[in-house]
Amino acid sequence: MLRMGKPHPLFETFIKLREAYLNLGFEETLNPLFIEEADIYKQWGDEAPAILDRIYYLSGLSRPDVGLSQEKISEIETFGVKLTEQKKTIFQKVLHDYKKGVIASDDLIEEIALALKIDNEIASKILALFPEFKQLSPIPTRLTLRSHQTSGWFLTLSALQHKKSLPIKLFSIDRCFRREQQEDATHLRSHHSASCVVMDKSVTIETGKEVARGLIKQLGFEEIKFQKKKRSANYYQADTETEVFVLSKAHNEWIEVADFGIYSPQALANYGLKYPVLNLGMGTERMAMLFYGFKDIRELVFPQFYAPFELSDRQIVEMIKIESVPTTEVGKQIAKAIADVSAKNKDAVAPCEFEVWKGNLFNKKVMVKVFEVEAGKKLLGPAGLNQIYVYNGNIIGIPPTGWEEKEEVKLIRERGISTGIRYIDAFANRAATKIEEAVKHCRREITIRVGIVKLPSDINLKINGVALRYITANKKTIDIRGPVFLAAKAEIS
Repeated sequence: MLRMGKPHPLFETFIKLREAYLNLGFEETLNPLFIEEADIYKQWGDEAPAILDRIYYLSGLSRPDVGLSQEKISEIETFGVKLTEQKKTIFQKVLHDYKKGVIASDDLIEEIALALKIDNEIASKILALFPEFKQLSPIPTRLTLRSHQTSGWFLTLSALQHKKSLPIKLFSIDRCFRREQQEDATHLRSHHSASCVVMDKSVTIETGKEVARGLIKQLGFEEIKFQKKKRSANYYQADTETEVFVLSKAHNEWIEVADFGIYSPQALANYGLKYPVLNLGMGTERMAMLFYGFKDIRELVFPQFYAPFELSDRQIVEMIKIESVPTTEVGKQIAKAIADVSAKNKDAVAPCEFEVWKGNLFNKKVMVKVFEVEAGKKLLGPAGLNQIYVYNGNIIGIPPTGWEEKEEVKLIRERGISTGIRYIDAFANRAATKIEEAVKHCRREITIRVGIVKLPSDINLKINGVALRYITANKKTIDIRGPVFLAAKAEIS
């Protein structure tokens, strides 16, 4: 049976933000990710050179002009490829077409293989003979990666202002890039912004506050305050950029979660936009950190690299399994019978023997018994009914009753999580599995025993390697020691 998967907290936050925007009547869209340098100047004006320092520029590799010399032909023929004049001509055309962009980069190997009638492996070796491909250097362009959603909003609004009726209300939750010097607990080189715009004949600071309140209250925060920034970004009108704070009860402090402002007339004019525009941006990672209690953004976004290795007791319980289990319904009945009869007669004094099950298995008559032959001993040892618990990361076996004077045992029973597996259950499954195998291989009898248990494998338990690594790394213990002393046998005819 498939279990429900586990979502990433950041994408859970996306869902909450999307629903909040949609509930406020905003339409979802995607903004351009690649922004021309010229647009940065249109938006930031004189401040653009400083802003460009935090932006990633894109670069690409030029396609080399590769010639086919006699020396190269000789090297190619060492791979067992005979270059006829026709093949030379076709090969040169492939290289020329690649240079012109007719052939895509990921198709080049295949095209060489077709031209020379060879397999792709040889074609790869031939390509490696040309140093021109290894000596390529990136050539910078004036194309940048979007550092914030504003870069794309101007382009989107310019395209839509004559296609939609006012007010135009759009939102986008998407990735942005910042050329941070280093990543730390509060900064990543790529983050997500939940941004929106409202274009209308009249938008004001109050419009921004209304949108912010509508969003944030849906996200579960009741106490909100606004603080005007001392200096607005160049693409905003002076004195309109405003920071939005919520009171975090978990942190007992005001935390900035959003920022809004009204685009400046000059920036709007640069894109031919005729109406005022309100823009609000919210850091998605910051909201997720508030929702889920993270203090390090790296741990939130990349738990596989930064989160501490932790397993709950419940998770460890799910990693403890009975290793060998019978494959047939009859085998399962035998396992249950071995456990039930042994538990019922646990105090019987040897020599003793009890019939457990009798019937047909794989068209053979089978009789199963549990027994003890050593005089004076009981059928089942003292640890036979012990049960496996997980408590505070430790795997421990304890009896169902007794040992009340031991404080640790009391805590395990009260606060630990039981696997529901008794030693006798694990052994009974192994015995039934062995009996199934014996019948399949036409054996006449089989005896299965367990003595003093020291390791999980002694009683047919398997602990997942992830749990074992966690227990070892955190200096936890696995203590399931105990005398079980039980024997089962099957007579097959």
